[in-house]
Amino acid sequence: MAPLITLLLGSAGARAAGALGVDDLDSWPRAIAVGLAAMFTLTGVAHFAPPLRRPLIAIVPPALPAPALLVSLTGVLELLGAAGLLLPATRVAAAACLLVLMLVMFPANVYAAAMPDPPAAMATRLPRRTAEELLYLGAALVVILGAG
Repeated sequence: MAPLITLLLGSAGARAAGALGVDDLDSWPRAIAVGLAAMFTLTGVAHFAPPLRRPLIAIVPPALPAPALLVSLTGVLELLGAAGLLLPATRVAAAACLLVLMLVMFPANVYAAAMPDPPAAMATRLPRRTAEELLYLGAALVVILGAG
């Protein structure tokens, strides 16, 4: 729920700043890019914070090698994507890359939902998690299609 709140509040706050005259935030796609950057900063840091990292490693499907390395790699990619969203020159590419990353990582959420005893931090039911994922993907699409 924290990523969703971060996306919504970050986007709304950025759009409010745009309404107050911040030129680069004078449209919803640009404001949503800031919200996504905040969200991916939050989730990227979670890949390295010990109490949050363990559940992420636990939900890596067993067919994939080196779960800890994959969690570190995806965390780095999320942080790089967040930075890229904040730069006009890289905003669209970052949003597109993050969209692909979200699609690639979604099977871990499916796996977590099917676990008999998932980590508490990952115990979100699949329909809710899918709805949130669709919102995140939609936000990335708004940035991709509306950036300018």
